[in-house]
Amino acid sequence: MTDTALTGADRYEMLTRIRATRPEEIAHAAARRRRRELVADGERLLIIAADHAARATIGVRDRPFAMADRRDLLDRIQVALARPGVDGILASPDVLEDLLLLGALEGKLAFGSMNRGGIPGAVFEVDDRFTAYDAATIEAMRLDGGKMLCRIDPSDPATVTTLESCAHAVSDLARRRLVAMVEPFWSGRPVAGGPLRNDLSPEAIIRSISVGQALGTTSAYTWLKIPAIPDMERVMAATTLPALLLGGDPPDLDAAYADWARAMDLPGVRGLVVGRALLYPQGDDVATAVDNAATLVGKSAR
Repeated sequence: MTDTALTGADRYEMLTRIRATRPEEIAHAAARRRRRELVADGERLLIIAADHAARATIGVRDRPFAMADRRDLLDRIQVALARPGVDGILASPDVLEDLLLLGALEGKLAFGSMNRGGIPGAVFEVDDRFTAYDAATIEAMRLDGGKMLCRIDPSDPATVTTLESCAHAVSDLARRRLVAMVEPFWSGRPVAGGPLRNDLSPEAIIRSISVGQALGTTSAYTWLKIPAIPDMERVMAATTLPALLLGGDPPDLDAAYADWARAMDLPGVRGLVVGRALLYPQGDDVATAVDNAATLVGKSAR
C-alpha cells in the first residue's frame, strides 16, 4: 500500500515503484479492502464510471485528449470518491488497481469492466471481446460485480459472438453471486463502413433491454445500465430488473441532470453510473458536479 503521508507526484511515483518491484501488493490491497453492503432496500446508488480509456475513449466534449493524463484522471476520481453520497466506482483493472494501492476504495463498491475490445471506429467494433476482467478475477479481487457493454447490430454477424460472450459472463458472475451489470444498445452503421451508432429511440432501447435482460442462465444477479431519454416510462415498463442510468458525454450537463431527475423516481431505477460528465464537467469543478448528482439521487452532499 502507498504511504498516505505522500502527496501529489510522489504518490504516483510510488505506484510505479510498487508495480515494478512488488506487484503482489495489488492482490494484498484487494484482500485487505474494507467492503460494504451492495444496496439497502430503497437506496439509490451513485457510481463513478472510469473505464473509458480502456477502449481508447479519452476525449470529453471538445477536448480530444482530456483523459490522457493518468495522474490527472486519478486525481479527479479520488475527489469524486471522497464526496459524501458516492457509493463506488466502475473501472478497468489498471484504474482499479491504482485506486486500491492509493487506498481510495475503502468502504466503496467496486465493479470491474469486462469487455473493452470493441474499439470505437474499428471494423470489429461490434465483436466486443472480453479483454479486461473475467468473473473469476472479479471474485478473487473481492469486487462487487462486473459490467459488460452489449451492442446489438442486426446487420453485423459479429453481434452473435458478443451476445454469447455476455451470456457466459452473466452466468459466471451469477454462479459467484456477483452483480452482472449489462449495458445493452441497439446499434448500427447509418453509413456503410461508417462509425457504429447507438439508436436512442425508446423502441430501440426497449428491444435492447429485452435481449440484454435474458442473457445467461439466470437473471437473478443482473442489473441494467441504460440511457435516460424523454420517454423513460415506456422504457422502464420493459423490465423488472434494477436499472442504473448512464451518463455518457452530454454537451449540456444541466440538461443531463434534468433527464436523470425525470427518470429517477420511476420503478426500477436505482441510481446513476456517471463518468465523464462528473469527472470533466464544464468549469472543471468535480466536487460540485458530484455533489449535485448526489443530491439528485437523494444522497446528502455535505
